[in-house]
Order: sequence, then structure tokens, then C-alpha cells
Amino acid sequence: MTDPIRPGGDSAATIEAHGLTKSYGKPAVRVLDGIDLRVGRGTVFALLGPNGAGKTTTVRILATLTEADSGTARVAGYDVVADRSAVRRSISLTGQFAAVDETQTGEENLRMMARLTGQSRAAARRRAAELLERFGLTAAARRPVRTYSGGMRRRLDLAAGLVGSPEPGVFFLDEPTTGLDPRSRQELWEAVRELAARGATVLLTTQYLEEADRLAGRIALLDRGRIAAEGTAADLKSRVGGHRLDLVLTSQEAYLRLAGRAVHHSPETLTLGIPTDGSAAQVRALLDEIDPVGREIERFSLHSVTLDDVFLALTSSTPTPNGPTTDATSTSASTPDAISPDAPTTPEASAHV
Repeated sequence: MTDPIRPGGDSAATIEAHGLTKSYGKPAVRVLDGIDLRVGRGTVFALLGPNGAGKTTTVRILATLTEADSGTARVAGYDVVADRSAVRRSISLTGQFAAVDETQTGEENLRMMARLTGQSRAAARRRAAELLERFGLTAAARRPVRTYSGGMRRRLDLAAGLVGSPEPGVFFLDEPTTGLDPRSRQELWEAVRELAARGATVLLTTQYLEEADRLAGRIALLDRGRIAAEGTAADLKSRVGGHRLDLVLTSQEAYLRLAGRAVHHSPETLTLGIPTDGSAAQVRALLDEIDPVGREIERFSLHSVTLDDVFLALTSSTPTPNGPTTDATSTSASTPDAISPDAPTTPEASAHV
């Protein structure tokens, strides 16, 4: 493949992947089936998809923790197979659980990471202080990490990823807000926005639809190893009509008859959401078509389409939005430079590479 991205060049792309495939097990189960990605420099890009869609496998390939069966990928200008060490020096990988030592203080964690990257004691102290201030942790610098909130731990985790990596850098965040309370999620979102504002490239996997909507400039919807749709949040919402007409039906028969047309389902209340452009003319036409004699619709309401609707409409797998998930092959690594690309890793850890 030609070299479309060169280190230090002016290309707008920091992450590129072409035709990535990956299978596991015997008989082989194909987890990725020809993934193409292009992530612009200084942007937040979200991989969104149901359980087992291939999100974590994609991240593992891009972060050099496993090799694709076929296809090519480059990160920060380096081939993820031929230039594995250079890729690892250019990226930070944060998994679903913060990889920090709870018995040490925040400052001690960062100083330790800096020393492990070869920095002198004085340089490690300066770098730790700089990052603690940048991520709003200076006041808690000398407190044991076990006293930190979930959001503070995740911010410390992001800071640790920057200790030895060149900035602005490339960040892989694999479901980083799993298990966090709403306030902690907001804190992490602010940290991610700050990273992007400083020029970092962030590839984020998530099952929190609101998270993708709030943070990502572009979103790829991954389903059964393939990209089902890609674009801005507004682009994806427009694919399912822009608006949703919610109908509360009077019978189970009517509900079952119309369920195939809906992007929102609530069998307990016999409610279906039908995509529409939101115009009065189309709403009237839908109501006349669905219930010409006025007996099957109890009431209706019109709503703007959300990413939840896009998720349900464009994925074939059973979704579990707004909950933690792990792909079938989901793992993260704590010391990737010490392992082979295909070595097994533990899901409890996060990597700063």
C-alpha cells in the first residue's frame, strides 16, 4: 500500500484502516468483516455498536495488541504491523477500567509512569505536576487514589497515558465511562474535549449513545463486523427520518402488524415509534394509512429522532444501549511492549503505550 500518512506530515488523517478482517475460534467466527476507517487529526471519532459488533477487536488491532487476518492499518503515520514499536510510542490506550495503583497517590502514580519511560527524577516530577494541573487533580495530588471518585481515577488514567507519549498524540478509549456515575462521566467528557481541543486524535468506543452524540464529530455504527453507517450524528439521524411518530396502539394485533416499520418498540405499553420527516402532511398521511377508521391508535406524539433510534434501526443485533458491554474478544493490556501482538491480556487493565 502507498504511504498516505507520513509522520510529521500535513495529512488530515491520523488513523486509517482498509479491509480489516479478523476471525477467532474453531470453527472460525468472523468478528471483523472488511472494516474501513479514516479518522481525522484532532477529532473525536466514535465506534458505536451492540455487544460483539467488533469494536474492541478494531481497537486492539489499531493499538498493535493483535494482528488482523487481512487488511492494512496505519496510526500516526506508522504501519501497525511493520512499525509496531513506533505506533506504541505514539498512542495511549485506556480500557474499561482505570489502570492506576490505588495505594499510591496521584502524584506518585504519574511520577512512577514517567520514571518507567526513562525520565529523570526531576523531569518526572515536573511532568507529573504539569499533568495533574492540566487534568484538574492538583488539589488531590497527594491523596491515595483509593479516595478518588470514578471520574478522578479516569482523568488520572488519561494523564498517565500522556506521561511518555508525544503530544498531541492518539488516544484509544475503549468504553472509558463504563460504570461511572453521571457526574464522573461529565468530568471525563470534559477531559476528552480538552484533549481534542489541544490537537489529540481520539477514537472512542462506547455503548452510551448520548456519549457519542455529545463528543464525536463523526460516528461509525458497527454491526456484526461491518460498518453499517458512518457520518455525523445529524447525518445518521437523518437516515431514519429526522423525527419519530410515537403511536400508542389499542391492540396487540395492531402492534404486531406495525412492529416491522418501527425504530422504537415498547411492547409493555403497545407503543411503536415510526420514522417520519416531521411535516404535518406526512404525519397526517401516516395516521390515515395506519388507522383509516380511527380505532387502532389511542394517542400519538412527535419526537426528534435520537441516536437510540439510529442504533435500533440500523443494527441487526440485539442492542443493549446505555449499559456496559464487552465484545466477544474484548481485552485490554497493561504492558503491551512486553507482550506479543496476539498475547492474551486481562480485561481489568488499561494500557499506556
